[in-house]
Amino acid sequence: MIITIDGPAAAGKGTLASKLALKYNLAYFDTGMVYRAVGLEMLLAQNSLEDVEKAEKLAQSLTFPRMIELSKNPDFRSLEGSKAASSVAAMPGVRSALLLMQQNFSQNPVFADGSKADGAIYDGRDTGTVICPHADIKFFVTASPEVRAMRRFKEYESKGQKADYNEVLEQTIERDARDYAREGSQPAQDAIHFDTSDMSIEEVFEKACKIIENR
Repeated sequence: MIITIDGPAAAGKGTLASKLALKYNLAYFDTGMVYRAVGLEMLLAQNSLEDVEKAEKLAQSLTFPRMIELSKNPDFRSLEGSKAASSVAAMPGVRSALLLMQQNFSQNPVFADGSKADGAIYDGRDTGTVICPHADIKFFVTASPEVRAMRRFKEYESKGQKADYNEVLEQTIERDARDYAREGSQPAQDAIHFDTSDMSIEEVFEKACKIIENR
């Protein structure tokens, strides 16, 4: 079984995907990690985030082991890291280079230890339209920009990272504009929508489980 969970940043995709992967014993692929990895590589090399050529080369050379290594860097999920990920994700050449890696995972899903899995849950943008358009179940999870910005702001605070709510909100709105302008970024026609603005993760999880089990 292949399940995709699409939607804007901080809508609750990752939390839902993690809980579903654990419950149904499916491999979990956070597709946003590939863009965070390339973005962080750009920062570490002190490259301009507008240097398309260098970003494309880094995307072409990215491997899963390198991605896992980069994910341990404190800046991988920092505010600066998020900005870098968003910048490189808007580059068509970067997206093309990373697409095959993401698509191949659905054909041979594995757990973190390398053992084979019977299916996978994809967490990330365009998962139900571009990466796995033939997924068995597609969810599209969203929430208001203000709610999502506050969630991300609290996440930074909990990690001891300095952040300004207004700046996070501005970044959230700007990222939405870039994402929705990109081809394939609209919800899949057969996606099931959840607005989590006024829902707890437990409520979202319960509804998702019922849908999966009914299928």
